[in-house]
Amino acid sequence: MATKIVLNGEVRNEFGKGVARRMRVAKLIPATIYAGGAEPKFITLPMKETTLSLRHTNALFELNFGGEKAMAVVKDVQKNPVKRIVEHIDFYEVKAGEKIDVEVPVFVEGTPKGAAVAFVDIQELKVRADVANLPERIVVSVEGLTDGTKVFAKDVVLPEGVELDVEDPEESVVTVEVPEDATESTAAPEAAAAPAADAAPAADAK
Repeated sequence: MATKIVLNGEVRNEFGKGVARRMRVAKLIPATIYAGGAEPKFITLPMKETTLSLRHTNALFELNFGGEKAMAVVKDVQKNPVKRIVEHIDFYEVKAGEKIDVEVPVFVEGTPKGAAVAFVDIQELKVRADVANLPERIVVSVEGLTDGTKVFAKDVVLPEGVELDVEDPEESVVTVEVPEDATESTAAPEAAAAPAADAAPAADAK
């Protein structure tokens, strides 16, 4: 189930870089709510609470402003490349029961067999889900998988009510393999031991 976050803001009637700077000094973030073909709504949100809420991927937001209420998801976040603070947020308004496409980060859990390691080939997987059921992450189990195993998009176990929405379901999401350096480190001791095994015995001291 999607994480639901409530943020209380204010209607925004002023625009421009100067206004944006004053907002940042006042610990506010300007935001825009888009809703299909309707006119966008401009608001400000509290900086601290809003920044913390952005840690949740695909959260469902209830935005309260000027006596209005909108249910929305984050569409885009603009950050200052130097200070790393949030400068602007675009939201997309949604309705209860609506299904939307979202990209969900992929994580692995478990331990493959032997020296094999799991590599994530696709950092985010595109899925379609109800706005009330947007997943925050997708976890792929690699427990006991052997060297050379691949987990394809079509094989990923998704949460209930979530559908895969990718162009190529045969695309590899996770690959399990033994890293080259691990293979070399295993072979090196064997190669070093070989000459010792073949060496002639030392002559007896007289």
